[in-house]
Amino acid sequence: MRAILIVRLGALGDIVHAVPVAAALRDRFPAARIDWVVDERYQDVLGLVPVVDRRIVLRSKSMPVWRRVVELRRALAGGAYDVAVDAQGLLKSAVVARSSGAPRVLGFSAPHLREPAARFLYTETCDSGDAAHVTEKNLTLAGRLGARTSDRRFPIDVPVSPALEAVRRSPRVGGGPFAVLNPGAAWPNKRWLPARLARVAEWLWGSRRLPALVTWGPGDETLAAAVVEGSKGAALLAPPTRVPDLAAILRAAAVVVSGDTGPAHLAAAVGTPVVGLYGPTDARRNGSWAPPDVALSRFADCRCRYRRRCRAARRCLDDITVAEVTGALARRLDAS
Repeated sequence: MRAILIVRLGALGDIVHAVPVAAALRDRFPAARIDWVVDERYQDVLGLVPVVDRRIVLRSKSMPVWRRVVELRRALAGGAYDVAVDAQGLLKSAVVARSSGAPRVLGFSAPHLREPAARFLYTETCDSGDAAHVTEKNLTLAGRLGARTSDRRFPIDVPVSPALEAVRRSPRVGGGPFAVLNPGAAWPNKRWLPARLARVAEWLWGSRRLPALVTWGPGDETLAAAVVEGSKGAALLAPPTRVPDLAAILRAAAVVVSGDTGPAHLAAAVGTPVVGLYGPTDARRNGSWAPPDVALSRFADCRCRYRRRCRAARRCLDDITVAEVTGALARRLDAS
């Protein structure tokens, strides 16, 4: 195998969950070139993955359609790929994989695709069977190419971060340990109430003398500010971060509390303890794989599974109490 193309366009957490595919393929084919097509909004995370040789960026926002297609075709031309692996399962990602010119285009079988029409663009498919976690499902693709699937490795190089150093110099942290609270998520249905996170911050400071750093991304500023303002001085707002900064902050944290979103998955990938809050999505599929980590879930009772917005009178995520979260935090911190 001389050259392999992985297609996983986004989002942050989904790309993190596909990193073990690249790691397994690198172990199986150490001399191969491994390229990855990624949406421009999430390209920074692949800059942290040393087993990927080249990021091919799909400019989904900064270019009109015709220009992005032309640019992508030029980037793929001459790649001489032996196989293209679609780890996303969308029609769009399947088109990208097929456009690579690889004689083999591998994707999931129809029951495991988000858009079943993608199947018609593959030359071969992989049945992920009863794989419970999404990383295990993704690894079946690498297994189809002869790679080992028993190891779930996340080779992520975390850089030195000025943002992390600024956090450490802040009077509240003072160079000591800190927790991370992440209130945001792309789906409103995955966001726990900011007022409750503020109370968790109070508990962390009062019971463990851990200041809480509230992380935020584009559009999350109001949520993060509400947590800080309601915490009675126990929480501080994180500085603006790019993905490399976020990775450094998450790795340095004593524990992370978050819903089902990219920062939670990145924290788990760099080995930080996680307490995850799950409502409309299944923690068995998306949650942390580290045995000591804790997932508080209401998925079994959720009436709006895998919906961005809740249609019920009360969100299932709101049934997770502050006491449950602080209890989970106590268990996870004691297990560290």
